[in-house]
Amino acid sequence: MGLSVAGGVKPGSVIEIEQRLYQQLILGKQRIDSGDDELEPELEAVAFKLEVEREATLERLARQQQAKALYQRVSAQLTDTLAAELGNRLASIEEVTRLSGITDKQILLLELLQHPRLDLARLRPVVAEQSWLVRDLSSLVNSPSFRARRPQNLDVQLTDLKLVLSYIGVEHLRVLIPYYSCRHWLPTGHASLLWTVRKLWRFSQVQGIAARTLAKLHDLDAPMLYAVSLMQQLGISVLLSMSAKLFEQLRGSWLREASSDRDKALYDAIALCDFPAALVYSLVKQHALSLNWQLPTQLGFADAAMVTLLKERDTALGFSQLSPNAAVLAKADCFAKCFLLEEMRQLEFRDRRIMMAYHELTEQELIRLKGQNYRKPELL
Repeated sequence: MGLSVAGGVKPGSVIEIEQRLYQQLILGKQRIDSGDDELEPELEAVAFKLEVEREATLERLARQQQAKALYQRVSAQLTDTLAAELGNRLASIEEVTRLSGITDKQILLLELLQHPRLDLARLRPVVAEQSWLVRDLSSLVNSPSFRARRPQNLDVQLTDLKLVLSYIGVEHLRVLIPYYSCRHWLPTGHASLLWTVRKLWRFSQVQGIAARTLAKLHDLDAPMLYAVSLMQQLGISVLLSMSAKLFEQLRGSWLREASSDRDKALYDAIALCDFPAALVYSLVKQHALSLNWQLPTQLGFADAAMVTLLKERDTALGFSQLSPNAAVLAKADCFAKCFLLEEMRQLEFRDRRIMMAYHELTEQELIRLKGQNYRKPELL
């Protein structure tokens, strides 16, 4: 039965299983161990405190039926307002690009990495414009594990960007710059998204390493496919960030208004309103894949090979229509979703067989994929 779904137009069973991963990322209450590279550890205590405070407030309101009804009305109204505001923004790709914070220099940086003869002299000024990237690369080079690789007479703190890039080397930069870029795009500073972002980052790492592994197996451009694989989370990162910022702005405005009116019941009801994950999940299903290529296109990179692949992944009707490069991305995506759903105990053996059969993953590919370390790139 599994083999009958191979290749063609994607059946509903495959779509349902693929969407299950994003349901767990955005709607699931499970927490996840991201390994040694936890994102925003300082927010964990804040998120826990907010969760405890919210539960305590809910218990108090449960004893007050009228207040509970007020909370439900306010929550629904806030969600509807957020949905309308997000709809207006998503109607214009120019507005989404402006709000996303993604710049043409960030996309240019990823494109430069794909040149077969990568010139550090040309790369350096573009890197220098990204202060967050300079900080990340410098921290890596000056970390104890990296410094241990240097000759003893060079055991000093490196601050010059030219030296930092030279010590890392071209081939390692092809992995590290996409890695740090993808991490930079993730939403930050939002306690309500802490666990969602950690799960999304974990998924990105598994997907990227799987794509690189399959590309090497099939003698394809591994650095390029690794970068494109990570870029597949660009759309969802932008949607989550936009939604969280707008939600906090709206709720903050409503809280200030209730406070100025000295309406404690209304203030408590607004304070209880949680981030509407179900609304955002519906937007992710509708817009995330198309934003992956529409944002770089809007920034002037419509003809870039990476963007062409992202568009192909979004518009192809079935797996059998994909080019070899896009097929590797689809297989890596399939493996990563199954990998994480199994970790979360959300995937039956039959579902896994359907996914593997549709994406035509061979025994050789699965053996190679199962032999990888999916915590982080080996260089880190």
